[in-house]
Amino acid sequence: MDGADEQPTLREKAYESFTRHLLARDVRPGQFVSQRRLVELTGLTLGAIRELIPRLEAEGLIKTVPQRGLQIAHIDLNLIREAFQLRLFLEKEAVAIFTQTASDETIGEMLSEHREIMSAIEGGNHSHDLEVRAQAVDWGMHDAFIDALGNTIISNAYRVNSIKMRLISQERFRIDGRVGPVMGEHLRVLEAIEQRNAGEAVDALAAHINHARSRALRL
Repeated sequence: MDGADEQPTLREKAYESFTRHLLARDVRPGQFVSQRRLVELTGLTLGAIRELIPRLEAEGLIKTVPQRGLQIAHIDLNLIREAFQLRLFLEKEAVAIFTQTASDETIGEMLSEHREIMSAIEGGNHSHDLEVRAQAVDWGMHDAFIDALGNTIISNAYRVNSIKMRLISQERFRIDGRVGPVMGEHLRVLEAIEQRNAGEAVDALAAHINHARSRALRL
């Protein structure tokens, strides 16, 4: 394999490494970092980092501030409003289509996951492990709606927005202590999907997303 063939793979590795460290909070929203700090963090070359920066800037995950360096995306009210608006536009259409096209088996598995977590909460389980599981199930449901579209352009736009949403979640409204209410909102969406009622599914999903948006803007 020659150098030209290796470059896209190296760029992808740099991107995946950066976003992984970002979501792990090894770098924080609003923080200034140098190119050399990103080299240390990712373990990749300075050349790979320099190639990565334009993509991160285009996606709004980082910006260059003259005489100060690179700044990680800052979580402000404008970012929250824009990220939630895009999420709402994409997911309302996605859940309507998912309601019509998802298999009974897929819907049943999603309902089962949510009901198991609800049962655990009702049984007095408020452990960190359950919260971690609930967060994964939460993100997994929303990702499943988008993935079911089979549209690469939408999936890519949603993926970038999802990174911003997860940063907002970490900074503004973590699921910790709210597993029951969040799973309850999800179950209303999934039960409408099970009945193949696209209108109710869209309304329940919009209510769920708007509740999260309100919490993020309040804090």
